[in-house]
Amino acid sequence: MLADIVIRAGLPFRKDRELCSSLRRIIGFYPRRMSLYRTALMHKSMSGRDGKQVNNERLEFLGDAVLDAAVADIVFTRFPGKREGFLTDTRSKLVQRDTLNRLAREMGISRLIVAAAPAHTHNSHIDGNAFEALVGAIYLDKGYAACKKFVEKRMLRHMVNLEKVAYDEVNFKSKLLEWCQKNHVELSFDMDKSKNDADGNHLFCHTAVIQGVRGCSGEGYSKKESQQEAAKLTLQKLKKGHQFAEKVFAAKSSKGKDVAPIGEEAGKAGKEDAQQARPARKRRKPQPKPPMYRKESGEGEFSLDGISAKRKNRRDLVEEAEKAAFQD
Repeated sequence: MLADIVIRAGLPFRKDRELCSSLRRIIGFYPRRMSLYRTALMHKSMSGRDGKQVNNERLEFLGDAVLDAAVADIVFTRFPGKREGFLTDTRSKLVQRDTLNRLAREMGISRLIVAAAPAHTHNSHIDGNAFEALVGAIYLDKGYAACKKFVEKRMLRHMVNLEKVAYDEVNFKSKLLEWCQKNHVELSFDMDKSKNDADGNHLFCHTAVIQGVRGCSGEGYSKKESQQEAAKLTLQKLKKGHQFAEKVFAAKSSKGKDVAPIGEEAGKAGKEDAQQARPARKRRKPQPKPPMYRKESGEGEFSLDGISAKRKNRRDLVEEAEKAAFQD
């Protein structure tokens, strides 16, 4: 506090008072070692000019590590009981390059960057790099506690909704791949013809294709960015209407039908070939069965008189025997 009062009192007499005041609005205090912050805001495209080889790459390296530690500390405290995977995903979402680029622009860091005109392209991410370098400068100037306070008070409290970021899905490509695996359909990204934007920067174009059905197309300044955009728009298309999903499932079922008859015909052909290759068996002529009851007669016919379903008792058998014995 006392150091800020001293610096503020001498601010009207400093040549870099505008830069110092701008940094005060961004980081929340007056810098003590201004050389660190000047370096943090100097892009590598300025190296070699005026005999200077200094740029913000070293501070970016340091700030990257410090920012990871500070965000991990804050997330660990904010979400007690959450598992390691949730904490890791939340930290990754907060420190990813797109988030840092946006924060640098919204906080006013981008306006302070010293860089050659060609370096201000979407593909270089100089805004996010300067943000990390600024964190590195704060660490060397004020220490870790000041870095954590800057991240928590300036970055997360006013610029980022931590709860929303933690529970939102950001990796749209992974989410779309998960949906495809769950429904057993194929996913690919076809590269379309690339083009340039209004400033002449190269744009990549990709289209998400599910089971041969073309989804939405996305553009970006890298292949990863264009595929993420295509996956995001395709997920929205799946959620808003069922027509696209029905086309995907129809393509899946038609593919299965096209394959099935081939297998059936192959099975039939194999069975026929096996039958033709097997030697034919000779059929035996049926042999006449011997008669169960034969009664001698002149005509030589079979008599069915003795075949009866009625069971005879002992008395009937004795009578038949006596009758047969006393016949003339």
